[in-house]
Amino acid sequence: MINEVILASSSGIRLKILQDNKFKVKQISPGIDEDEVKVSLINSGATCLQIAKNLAELKANRISAKYPGEVVIGADQVMDFEGKNYSKPNNKDEARSILKLLSNNKHFLHSAVCVSRGGSMITNFHESCLLKVKNLTDKEINEYIVRLDEEKMLKYGVYQIEAGGLELFDEIHDDMEAIMGLPMKQLKIYLNNLK
Repeated sequence: MINEVILASSSGIRLKILQDNKFKVKQISPGIDEDEVKVSLINSGATCLQIAKNLAELKANRISAKYPGEVVIGADQVMDFEGKNYSKPNNKDEARSILKLLSNNKHFLHSAVCVSRGGSMITNFHESCLLKVKNLTDKEINEYIVRLDEEKMLKYGVYQIEAGGLELFDEIHDDMEAIMGLPMKQLKIYLNNLK
């Protein structure tokens, strides 16, 4: 059973999820230009799920190579609407456009996790979370955008489930940890059985 891990991420949400699940966590940013990697993967025809899995593995393996005796967790999440990857908005205008696009539509959040040791992946998991945004009026979108914390938006995306974003949805996947970026149910079972 493993209860001490390195999180190859600067995500405060993923750190909190691991700590809430009773793991001792050392957090190290992998220092990867994710946008550059995403563009390269998109240009090579990768799906949104493949992008999330590749980024999770890249993060975990980069840190694992520096700490070969440790169990390292890398994770990534990609929003998929009609097969197209939508990154975190750079400003509130972009956030507004994304919400208008998602209004009254279903989309996926692909949350991928990679577990590495000795610089190589030992396993990976993902959860594809289906969400449906309510049929939002322009007024509702604008009211939400006004309340949106821009700093959190740049870190976590257009709808902040952990900060009041639940009100935007008609349908939401039941695994909140996966929605917030770490498919913990599968990961916890694996780590509990790992020696």
